[in-house]
Amino acid sequence: MHTDTLRHALGPEALHWLLGLLVLVLAAATMEGLVQTFVRRQAYDWRAYAASLADAVGRRAVDALGLSIAAPLMALAWNHRLQTLTLSTPVAVALLFLGQELCYYAYHRAAHRMRWFWATHAVHHSPNELTLAAALRLGWTGKLTGTALFFAPLVWLGFSPVAVLATLAANLLYQFWLHAPWLPRLGPLEWVLNTPTHHKVHHAANREYLDCNYGGVLIVFDRLFGTFVDLRDDLPPRCGLTTPLRTHNPLRIAFHEWGRLARDLRAAHGVRQRLRILLGPPETPPCP
Repeated sequence: MHTDTLRHALGPEALHWLLGLLVLVLAAATMEGLVQTFVRRQAYDWRAYAASLADAVGRRAVDALGLSIAAPLMALAWNHRLQTLTLSTPVAVALLFLGQELCYYAYHRAAHRMRWFWATHAVHHSPNELTLAAALRLGWTGKLTGTALFFAPLVWLGFSPVAVLATLAANLLYQFWLHAPWLPRLGPLEWVLNTPTHHKVHHAANREYLDCNYGGVLIVFDRLFGTFVDLRDDLPPRCGLTTPLRTHNPLRIAFHEWGRLARDLRAAHGVRQRLRILLGPPETPPCP
């Protein structure tokens, strides 16, 4: 969850807090599985739990390589920023929060509607059961596809890259609890915040629920831009991909969509058709 970014943003003393948060997240995900198995006496996919942990470990290993196609452009945006905005006032903090939410909405929507980004994001949607452990499954290739570019405008406007990425990390940390499908509706908060109910719909593979509820902390941009879909009492959500992924192999989970994309690109003819596949939605056929 971008622990390195948060550590640099908050100082060396923050490392203990970050490790504590990591332990808390893992403990909560594990406790959910234990309660489901031994208290509620209901099925829980422990192999999927292990696959999600393996994905998280693999992502940290890939991140340790320091490879990122967005890093030079983020540096360019900072070097040519319009001004320098510090988080010294509540107004500046609010602007960064709202700006990050808008940029996250744009990224998340693109991650569902452009196969180049979907190849990574599909990993997060691969679990066939929505659990707290599923929140840890984010894929290994995000930095290699340039997802941070969606947040470069905030750096260009004057917020430091560390502040922007730390705010994004906090956004992702907030979203952890959204993966608890057993939590109830939250009343009036459902109008403003992204909640477990809204996120349950986002993870659904039902045709009626596809491609919606892209918000991070807030749900207001979905309501403004027409991508909000509420949970229907008559339509239980089915978690997972439209074609369910029946594997617990971390390598297959990480690269299954990249393999499909590569096959479609090989079958295409000409640059225009390949760009159509690469930048089009996941349902784009390989040939017209």
